[in-house]
This record gives sequence, structure tokens and C-alpha cells, in this order.
Amino acid sequence: MLIGDVARRSGVSARMLRHYEALGLVRPTGRTDSGYREYSADDVRRIFHIESLRSLGLSLRDVGRALDDPGFKPSELVDDLIGRTRERIAAETELLTRLNRIGAADPAGWEDVLQVVTLLQALGSKSARTRQRAALSAVEEVPVPVEALVEAVLNESDPIVAGALRWALAQSGGDGPALVAEGLGSARAEVRERAVRTLAELPDDTAGALLRDALAHPDVTVRRYAALALGARGVTDAVPTLIDMIADGRHDTDAADALGALAADPAQADRIATGLVDRLTRAGAGSLGRRRLTEALADIPGDVPSHALADLAHDEDRAVALTATYILGLRGARG
Repeated sequence: MLIGDVARRSGVSARMLRHYEALGLVRPTGRTDSGYREYSADDVRRIFHIESLRSLGLSLRDVGRALDDPGFKPSELVDDLIGRTRERIAAETELLTRLNRIGAADPAGWEDVLQVVTLLQALGSKSARTRQRAALSAVEEVPVPVEALVEAVLNESDPIVAGALRWALAQSGGDGPALVAEGLGSARAEVRERAVRTLAELPDDTAGALLRDALAHPDVTVRRYAALALGARGVTDAVPTLIDMIADGRHDTDAADALGALAADPAQADRIATGLVDRLTRAGAGSLGRRRLTEALADIPGDVPSHALADLAHDEDRAVALTATYILGLRGARG
């Protein structure tokens, strides 16, 4: 079979076949009387093998080794190809993400494109100061797609920069809360915490609804931050979690403050007091936990906490009894 026939049947150009010959990958078995290259069926089969291996990403040098070296181990090369392919996919995915973000910014000209690119690069800088300036610029100078801000805030470890990013995200509006909430499903605990803390600083109703959902999250840290945020917003769904936080000694002061604020509503004060008392009497509360729960009753108005404190003044735990007695004295002095 002449080179033109091989080229037509294999899809490999005559020029590439000559290149393969120069590299020693495939040599035509013979020549015609006129000196033309003549390929055998085995030659053509080898050409197809070469093309198959090239389709996997092998270099021509690796193809030659694979076909001619008896000691060649394909598993090692395949593992290397897998690694290189993953790196290439990651790089292409990053590029696609960047292009999508530039497109979302709706640039009017190349100057706008360059500004967005510069800002996106600054958000990924190793310098915390540069990232902070970029976060502020995202609102004041160059509009940045909300997706970029969400990614930045979920990956930001510096608390000052994170605060600037959360502020920028709060100003941007759009789908920010829903995108942030996706971080609650992360396998990384620190990302889940950043997500719930960011939701806590987003003012819209969507963020509030997502925080309510977070009260049932399997991660206790997420539940706690959601409860604190909801308590500050006057949402009573947070009360059981806030009470547990006081008992467990986790952000207990903040939790007690949130309960005190919620108890300013007379309709909720008795419910909160009853919840604190129930938690006090529950097995496993522990001495320190019971004392913290007793202290929390100090900021709850009404007769229910007063009666509970009167009973606690005779508690078997001396620390609890003394705390209740002291609080009763303060309540009596106030009123």
C-alpha cells in the first residue's frame, strides 16, 4: 500500500507518516520499483497503534518506548498521564471560572476587563493587605461577580480580610446568600464555619431563612453560630440551641445576652425561663453548666424565673444556691 493510500485510510497525513519514519516509529516494509514507499498490513496496524497511544496524551517518544521496549511498564506511564491530565483539567477549570467571572462583570471595554482581572488576582494574593484592599475595591471601584467574593470569603483565614470580604458581599446583593450556604456542605470544618459566619452578616431575608435551616445542621459549630445570629435578629427558633450553648459553656456569654434580648418580649420571657429551668434539671447538665444556666436567669424578666431562682436558692449544689440567692437579691433591689 502506497503512502497516499495509507494516509487516506488511516487519517494520518503523508507528511506525518514521513515524520514517523524519520523518528523510527514506523518504517515502510519495502519500496516499489519506482522507489515509492510501500506499507504492509503490519505497518498500517502499527500506525493505528501509534495513533491510539497518542490519543491518550503520550508523546511520540513514549509511544516508541511503549511499542518497542520489552521492559516498558504501562502502569507507571498511565499514572503519570492521569496526574498530568488532572493538573490540566484543574488549570482549564480555573481559567473557565475566571472567564465566567469576567463575563459576569459585563465589561464595557478592555480597560474594564483588565481592571476585573487585576482585582481577581488581588483577591488571590498571598498578601493579606492586598486581599483586604481588593475586597474594599470590589464595592467602591470595580464591581466583582458575587461568585468571586463568595469563593474568597469561604477560603479566607485572616479575620480582618474576612470581615472586609463579608462587608463587600453584603453590599453586592444578588445570589450571595445561596452561594455562601453551599459552603455549609463542605467537607472542611473551617469552610462550614466561615459560611455560617458570613450568612450571619448578610442582612436579607434569604440569609435569615438559610440560618434557620442551619439550626438543624449536623455540625454543632454551625448550629451555634446560626443560633447567635438568629437570636440577634429576634428569631425565637434559636432559643433551644442558645440554652444548650450556655449549659455546654460554648459562647455562653453571647448566648445568654441573646436570650436576654429575646426575653424583652414578654410573650417569650416565660418560655425562655422555662427552657432554662428544664435544662437545669436535666441529667448530665453538670455543676458548672447548672451554674451558668442559673446566671442566665438573671436577665429574664417575670415571675417564672423568680420562682425558679427561689427554689434554686436551696439547691444541693452550694455554688448554684449562692448564685441564685445573689441574683434574687439583685432582682429585689431593682424592683
